[in-house]
Amino acid sequence: MTQSRRTFLNQLSLTAAGMGLASTLSTDLFAEMAPSKFTFDISLAEFSFAGELMSGKMTNMDFPARAKNDFGINVLEYVSMFFNNKHTDKTYLKELKQRCDDLGMKNNLIMVDGANIADLDATKRNQAVEAHYAWVDAAKFLGCSAIRVNLGDTSKAMTGVADDPADEAAKSAADGYHKLLEYAAKSNMNVIVENHFGNSTDIDWLVGVLKQVNMPNAGLLPDFGNFCRQRSTPETNDIKGIMSTKCIKEYDRYEGVRKMMPYAKGISAKTHKFDASGNETETDFRKMFKIIKDAGFKGYVGIEYEGGIMSMYKPDGGYLSSTEGIKATKTLLERVRTELA
Repeated sequence: MTQSRRTFLNQLSLTAAGMGLASTLSTDLFAEMAPSKFTFDISLAEFSFAGELMSGKMTNMDFPARAKNDFGINVLEYVSMFFNNKHTDKTYLKELKQRCDDLGMKNNLIMVDGANIADLDATKRNQAVEAHYAWVDAAKFLGCSAIRVNLGDTSKAMTGVADDPADEAAKSAADGYHKLLEYAAKSNMNVIVENHFGNSTDIDWLVGVLKQVNMPNAGLLPDFGNFCRQRSTPETNDIKGIMSTKCIKEYDRYEGVRKMMPYAKGISAKTHKFDASGNETETDFRKMFKIIKDAGFKGYVGIEYEGGIMSMYKPDGGYLSSTEGIKATKTLLERVRTELA
């Protein structure tokens, strides 16, 4: 037998053996090796009901049932202001948790708007950090995985006052944020930051702070609608005033989300208005979710429909009601998720 013939027969026998072995392997092994499809779960941000909550037509306790019964959503994102300072009331928290358990709901996040953990004054900054401890504890009790905080004074945006100097604010933000992260780590709780107002709408500044703290429980919550770097001065110093302002200078939202995605531990899909085809008029959702898909994101995408509260101050602005807007946002998310799967 020549060498070439012997080699051929050996290769043939190995191939046959390999085919036989392949037939005995579980198809699950090959399925695991295949690229996973893009998908995400949908959660609901409580601020979508801001108008009803502020007017007294709805309370924080009603949120779980509304999400479940009206929209078929079972993952919740709370807002601190709607707890009405009852986040330290164990009886209140037990009742809220029981309602969620009875409905089969998952509490995922509390968006906390409070004292400034990035205050330039060290004493005020430390007091602000300690004030957030109770929110970490409340989130832990409710079964959440994170709280969302701000790195700056959100009230300045409502009064038209410029934010603190960026360089100084970055140092203070990193200090306060790191201290809060250390406390939250004891409860295995994430503390994530949203691009919200002031310096945090400069995504390069925001990412720079994340790099400074360098903690595993730190992260970002990209919000599609919060990239305004400068707004017009509000006529009144209240929520009506801020809602009536116009954006003068804006950070590119697609570039902003792209830069935030390496640190994202959630997505806030903010919506305001929809066209006749069901598309959001300010954000190209397919373009945005292509960025999110390319980043390999796996997690919750929260519906945050802001048109409901806008309609309270601009009744002729063509905004949908809270219920209609949430449904429209959910439909749009489901469509984009299917298209990009």
